[in-house]
Amino acid sequence: MANSARPAAPRNVVIILADDMGFADLGCYGSEVPTPNLDRLAARGVRFTNFHSTGKCFPSRSALLTGLYPQQTGTDRSARVPMQGGVTIAESLRGAGYRTLMVGKHHSTTHPMDRGFDRYRGLRDGAANYFNPGTQARAGEAEPARKEEDGRWWCVDRDCRRGLYGTDADFYATDAFTDWAIELLDEYRDEPKLLYLAYTSPHDPLHARPEDIARHQGRYDAGYAAIGNARYARQTAMGLIAAEAPRPHPAWDDWERLSEQERQDEARRMEVYAAMIDNLDRNIGRVLDWLEDQGELDDTLIIFSSDNGASAEEVLTQEGTDIGSANPIGTVGRWASLRRNWAEVANTPLRYYKNYSFNGGLLVPFIAHWPDRVGQAGAIVTEPAHLIDLHPTLLSLTGREYDPSAGPEPDSPALAGIDLSGLLIPSDETSPADRAIFNQWGGGRMVREGRWKLVSHAETGEADSVSWELYDLAADPLETRNVAGLYPERVELFAQAYENWMRSVAR
Repeated sequence: MANSARPAAPRNVVIILADDMGFADLGCYGSEVPTPNLDRLAARGVRFTNFHSTGKCFPSRSALLTGLYPQQTGTDRSARVPMQGGVTIAESLRGAGYRTLMVGKHHSTTHPMDRGFDRYRGLRDGAANYFNPGTQARAGEAEPARKEEDGRWWCVDRDCRRGLYGTDADFYATDAFTDWAIELLDEYRDEPKLLYLAYTSPHDPLHARPEDIARHQGRYDAGYAAIGNARYARQTAMGLIAAEAPRPHPAWDDWERLSEQERQDEARRMEVYAAMIDNLDRNIGRVLDWLEDQGELDDTLIIFSSDNGASAEEVLTQEGTDIGSANPIGTVGRWASLRRNWAEVANTPLRYYKNYSFNGGLLVPFIAHWPDRVGQAGAIVTEPAHLIDLHPTLLSLTGREYDPSAGPEPDSPALAGIDLSGLLIPSDETSPADRAIFNQWGGGRMVREGRWKLVSHAETGEADSVSWELYDLAADPLETRNVAGLYPERVELFAQAYENWMRSVAR
């Protein structure tokens, strides 16, 4: 009989978030990119195949931190407004005796140290140049490609400024985030710790060290279909995707119809993207090594995920070219993006990408590793889950009750997520009951409950300007056949549930 007693709290909690990583971008999710450290976590922990984000950077980060839908904290439309209300995981776990540390991307105007974190180092803003996050060219280098002339906001604790100055020619953001995380782990080595480590990789700009790019040179010369189909074959062999499930017809372009120059350009973009993921995995390995050296790896709950699916967004000049297009892809002077075709490959076999409420925008890799407690090593969890579930799950695993007064407002809303600990730890308890999961971002909207998913996406105009689509996920988990015409009553029922939800979460 499985043990149903509450387990002891983990010594540490480490949450690692990637940025714009596709569902199929890790080896343990079917990729050809070597990710041995994350694969090791998956082999000793559990992987989820129906884990939902919000489909967009800053709303997902808010949902992760608060356990609330972003509409409830005013973070559903812009990153340039403060997070309103709620209680963060840092505010909750600090009350449980954890030293609360954050490193990396925050994408908010609210300072993490105002919301429960004891220390913060990182990019308080959105995406930035990996090699030179300042605004001035260093000796012998091109001017750093950037989206904002004055640079992005960076913080070292309370010292925040636009552009990170004083970086040397060897600076690379993913490496620096890991350096800072390990420095903070060292500083508080004798205390239980919550570390939230939010990398910017592999979000654009596509930047990687030359030696990392070289490891992937030539790998993508075969084109979109060859790489995407190989990923799909590995996914079905692993049992991540049911082989009998209808597969969406891939929408990537015909590689052979591209010019030689276009193929070289496209292959280079994917080589750099792969190099960024390769480097990210090695940096995660450095954090694992630190925990192992302390004898704490197996009693640390490690969670890995992404803020949304791979991105088809492009950052372009008014002329329609990459920023710094005269410089090579992958270097400090150019801001290159992954683009639509490779984004679809990265999300194999899901439809669409970041900003959509279809699976390619919402479903992300999710790995939980805690060998001292997590159940069957290498297990695959198919139940639907969401970033809003992390907060109640952490409360359960650390033995805390939710305190709605722990945040800046005296009475924050009840948590919107559910406790997933029963899916992580062997117990006599059944899996969480079916519940509805909602989403609204930009032109996309969605409600999922049980075997049904109602979804739509408006390329222009308001989200409600287009008709709903309905999918039977039990028979069609990859969203290939819209059955709205066959079940109008269910469409009406779910549409009303969505409208009720929107009213309930509006601030």
